[in-house]
Amino acid sequence: MDTALDRQIVLPNGHFYIVSSVAILGIMIAISVGIAGSRLRNIKVTLLSLAFLSLAAIFAVHGLSTPHFLLHETHLPGVAAQVSILLATFWLWLSSFTTDRPLIDYFSHQQRLLLPVWALILASVGTVSMIFPNLVDVIQLDSRPINWMLTLTTILLNSITMYRYYHSYQYSQFPLQLSIVYSSGWLITSQLIMQLGETWRISWWIYHFLLLASMIVMIVGLIRQYAMKQSLAGALRALFTTDPIERITNSISPSVKALVIATETKDRYTAGHNFRVTMYALKLGEELKLKPDQLRALAQGTIIHDVGKLNIPDSILNKPGKLSTEERALIEMHTVKGYEMCKNLGFMKDELSIIRSHHEKWDGSGYPDHLQGENIPLMSRIVSVADVYDALTSNRAYRTAWSHQEAIAFLLKNKGSHFDGSCVEAWVRVCERDPSVYQYPAMMINDDTSISLVSSKEHVHHG
Repeated sequence: MDTALDRQIVLPNGHFYIVSSVAILGIMIAISVGIAGSRLRNIKVTLLSLAFLSLAAIFAVHGLSTPHFLLHETHLPGVAAQVSILLATFWLWLSSFTTDRPLIDYFSHQQRLLLPVWALILASVGTVSMIFPNLVDVIQLDSRPINWMLTLTTILLNSITMYRYYHSYQYSQFPLQLSIVYSSGWLITSQLIMQLGETWRISWWIYHFLLLASMIVMIVGLIRQYAMKQSLAGALRALFTTDPIERITNSISPSVKALVIATETKDRYTAGHNFRVTMYALKLGEELKLKPDQLRALAQGTIIHDVGKLNIPDSILNKPGKLSTEERALIEMHTVKGYEMCKNLGFMKDELSIIRSHHEKWDGSGYPDHLQGENIPLMSRIVSVADVYDALTSNRAYRTAWSHQEAIAFLLKNKGSHFDGSCVEAWVRVCERDPSVYQYPAMMINDDTSISLVSSKEHVHHG
């Protein structure tokens, strides 16, 4: 770059205060994002929080170690800057993997521990490096081979991350995915400036702002995708509501709601069906003593269990007559297509199992994997009962709805072949104890009604 344009601006005071303050603010934001990720049951959000935290915490060391403030002149500022980018790159790259990968699945099971453990590690490393700054002298950043190896690694991992997230964005149009594409690109630019630039020049200052921008753009993406647009009074009311429709709409994230609305638009029947099945499944899950996190997973997975139908042609999905063998096979692919879509969006194992396996049968004759008995995930067995019960008790073009008693008789007849007997028996107990469990959804949500998930009680009727 022309040195006349890339002038030197030597402002140690500004570097110390601005970088340190922004980095510490970033730490607080990263922790908030991590807590949100745990509540949303989305492992990708948790991994993104670890990327934020790594970038902010180690970059705080970069700011605090500005020469002649807290420390004398050391290699620590340069090492900290490089490590912050490398760690952020690593966690972003890891977040781009599908959630059915063994390592991501392991992290999913440890989700609540990831943020505090990693924060403790970063705090310990940062404290030790500030007390003993000469320890980093073993990292020879002056060596061009090491420098270029780190640069190429950063470029490669971020390029993979950008490709995967942009590919997913083209498919789902989730704003967070596009934010990560920009963020990873700015990390690459920052790495190249660190490698090729000169300290205190304008280009050197620019990479600091690019790192800040990479955090801001991801936060904006998170807010656009996951922030709940409701008042404080509405949020408090949601904590104590006993209305079953509000319980569902307040337990799922806006990104999940977007998928539901897209599915409703594609297939008119799923509008009422998804909601009713979710209400039945939650009652059945409570009867089976599922934990609160499991109930949240059950709600999020069931409400989009038919999301794979987005990939089924309208001519087949809404065909009034009998389906051919080929058309039936294509319809049955909706479980796999939904699974493939959602594993790229951060959905965790329980939700994914519902989407993929809700048409499996106890005797192994179901699809897509012909799972048998307890090899079928419990939540899928729950949804299978709720799904078939709703299908039987709903009006169809080719038959009128069965009565509750007829549907229960069918479930009992097919327990041990189609259904898990314990799930059928639990559903029978729930219905006998409280008939409103099945009467309320049938009364409030009919097949001609699309439930708007933007508002928990808003009904939009098709013209």
